[in-house]
Amino acid sequence: MRGGTEVLGKVEVRLKWDPSPLGEAPRHLDIIAATYSADDPHGRPAYVVHYASRSPDGTINMTRHSRTGMGFGFVEVMVLEFDRLSPVFGRVVVGVAIHQDGGPRMFGDISRAGVVVVQGYEQLLADDFTQVADSTAATVAEFVRDASGAWVMRDMIRGFDSDPVLFTAEMGSRQH
Repeated sequence: MRGGTEVLGKVEVRLKWDPSPLGEAPRHLDIIAATYSADDPHGRPAYVVHYASRSPDGTINMTRHSRTGMGFGFVEVMVLEFDRLSPVFGRVVVGVAIHQDGGPRMFGDISRAGVVVVQGYEQLLADDFTQVADSTAATVAEFVRDASGAWVMRDMIRGFDSDPVLFTAEMGSRQH
């Protein structure tokens, strides 16, 4: 702890949702992380991590991925190792996007969706996307370096109306 704020090391973002009803196209959600340089924390992401990628240095990666949900708890997990992340990065934004194949879907259409952010056994954030029910993507948390260089987390539940590709470009912006 540093001044009442949890200093972050290795953090997991976990995502769950129920599969689509019988006869409907699969519901596919993805955790996405965008890293920003310390020099331009609200500019263009230095790199983006999602189900088909990992950070160049291996500090952010997907350890579990689902294309359908399963209804068996948290089926998608991203690990962020802030204690190893290069000092050139000053901000990381994590969000969730819904793939739009099979017709438009919003969080309100996804049964029992939820996300948690944990460090060890401590839950730092939990959300069920209710406040962004009319959105197709949402940021979840923002991780920033404090004045001492330690990483801290801020809740950042904000809804977006975009597909996963567009979401990666706009999720860290100040304008939304």
